[in-house]
Amino acid sequence: MLLQIPEVFTKDEVAVLRQTLNAGPWADGNATSGHQSAMAKRNCQLPETSPQAVEVGRIVRQAVEANPMFVAAALPHTLYPPLFNRYEGGQAFGVHVDNAIRRQGRSGVRIRSDLSATLFLSEPEDYDGGELVIEENYGSQSVKFPAGDLVLYPSKSLHRVAPVTRGARVSCFFWLQSLVRDDGARETLFQLDVATQRVSLDRGPTDQAVIELTGVYHNLLRRWAEV
Repeated sequence: MLLQIPEVFTKDEVAVLRQTLNAGPWADGNATSGHQSAMAKRNCQLPETSPQAVEVGRIVRQAVEANPMFVAAALPHTLYPPLFNRYEGGQAFGVHVDNAIRRQGRSGVRIRSDLSATLFLSEPEDYDGGELVIEENYGSQSVKFPAGDLVLYPSKSLHRVAPVTRGARVSCFFWLQSLVRDDGARETLFQLDVATQRVSLDRGPTDQAVIELTGVYHNLLRRWAEV
């Protein structure tokens, strides 16, 4: 499931985050690449331990963990610390798949990458190219969202970033391990959650159908979750 999560940050909030990031020590983006990715990746990245990456990463993490749509869709167990990249001057990232296991540099904690996320920090009109192209069962999806919006998609998906031929594309990206490993099960839970909320708005939270649907949701979560 590919999901757009709108307005994780407002335009004013994005501007403040960009001011902090712009002051950072941008370096070769291959610092976090696996073998396959290193051969396809051309961009700049903030070092994971830089003060700017740590500060803005903390803000991003707080925002997504407080976002109801993100939590409902991802069912997050463990988030990898958010990272930040920049593409300009023809830089791109060829077709690749994210590493299945990510090791956090500072803590050494390992997580299984179930979901990948990109938070856009540049407006689409500020750069040409730079689309995130994700291969799904029903074909390729080209993603270029407004600044402040986030895209969430399965880490197993082949994906690439098209060359940026004008301007600069700045974004935040991270991976997470979900409470529910299986993509299909996670999507079913999200759809059930959304449908239950709609019924609740129409009939009220104490309606018998809402209570029964909520029970089904939690029983499925209990069956599928890995805590």
